[in-house]
Amino acid sequence: MKPATALLLLSFISLSAHAALNKWVDAEGKVHYSDSPPADAKVESVRNIAGKGQEAAPADISPKSYSQREAELRKARLEKKEAAENSAREAAQQQERKQICAAARENLRALENGTRLVTYDENGEKRFIDDADRAQRMNNARETVKANCD
Repeated sequence: MKPATALLLLSFISLSAHAALNKWVDAEGKVHYSDSPPADAKVESVRNIAGKGQEAAPADISPKSYSQREAELRKARLEKKEAAENSAREAAQQQERKQICAAARENLRALENGTRLVTYDENGEKRFIDDADRAQRMNNARETVKANCD
């Protein structure tokens, strides 16, 4: 018997939830809220729980189909993957630039130091770098440092 009574009480409570809530102001300027305002007052509807008398939702807000949501999800995953790949590529390029910069600075430091530098030709014979070749290599090293170092 108790479950039937509880069900009956809940059904009565739910009936009152469908009532509209109205806001009105009396002659003294006090604001009142009720489900049944007086006839002589200007009434403003605050909420309509039942949904009666409301406009239908616009067509562009209609829920998307499963295939549309799946396509959007695939597109978002692809964009996220591409962004991660671009980020990894940029990080690798940045690391490569740092290595090139360090090597170019070291090369420039060795050239500016003034010590005699040796290169090896195709036959494996030692060849000392002359002043003109040193100046050319210093200019190339400075350009590399300028291009790759911040």
